[in-house]
Amino acid sequence: MPPYADLDRQIEHLRECKFLPESEVKALCEQARAILVEEWNVQPVKCPVTVCGDIHGQFHDLIELFRIGGEAPDTNYLFMGDYVDRGYYSVETVTLLVALKVRYRDRITILRVLDIAAYQVAIWYGFYDECLRKYGNANVWKHFTDLFDYLPLTALIENQIFCLHGGLSPSLDTLDNIRDLERIQEVPHEGPMCDLLWSDPDDRCGWGISPRGAGYTFGQDIAQQFNHRNGLTLVSRAHQLVMEGFNWCQERNVVTVFSAPNYCYRCGNMAAIMEVGENMEQNFLQFDPAPRQFEPETTRKTPDYFL
Repeated sequence: MPPYADLDRQIEHLRECKFLPESEVKALCEQARAILVEEWNVQPVKCPVTVCGDIHGQFHDLIELFRIGGEAPDTNYLFMGDYVDRGYYSVETVTLLVALKVRYRDRITILRVLDIAAYQVAIWYGFYDECLRKYGNANVWKHFTDLFDYLPLTALIENQIFCLHGGLSPSLDTLDNIRDLERIQEVPHEGPMCDLLWSDPDDRCGWGISPRGAGYTFGQDIAQQFNHRNGLTLVSRAHQLVMEGFNWCQERNVVTVFSAPNYCYRCGNMAAIMEVGENMEQNFLQFDPAPRQFEPETTRKTPDYFL
């Protein structure tokens, strides 16, 4: 039997939106953990690579993303989270991404997700309940939340584009500061590791108190200083719904990428992915939700508050 035959079978099964048996999920997470423990807090990534924002359990839209951006391993991918919660197929979504990581470890980079108080977030927004419904227990949820502790905090494309889920931290002036963090733990409720996953860019200068209750807001001056100090051209991040799928801000020092179209099946937003070419040029591909039956009517109104 070819060495990857079992993984290839699992990936094909998952691509049909069918979840794997619990025993296979456990083994897959163990394989992924062995790979991820060797990766860095600032994981180096080569171009060309396609950068993706939040997926949020919208499995069919993830398949649409691969249709638009190219299938792995023909296209290199960097995913900045979030992978679960709010969508109907968090189990299938995160399992497929982990299976692809194990199968094509050098072609797929998966960054740390927003899992502060993971048990609370999961219960509030669906992943925990989905695991209970599909498996009859919380074991699969535990396998994945334990695995999340091993994901790299950030990535660095060709020493120029800094990628992460949330944003900057007043405790972290340099990439070396991030490299020194102990990441293999549940995300604390405060501190630099929390900031990397929760912070957002803001129109005001300096640091501000985040309305999310975790992390900070940071102004253009902060992003510009961070980029200059670390020899960066851009901070690329996810974490926020943007109606066109991507949004430049802070004099193009920061870009937000959001890859869950019609977020929560009701927000009416487009999604996008960012292609970074061999010469570091950036090209954005926007896409609408994948066709599906019984799709709720959408609105272009942005919700008042979102994660």
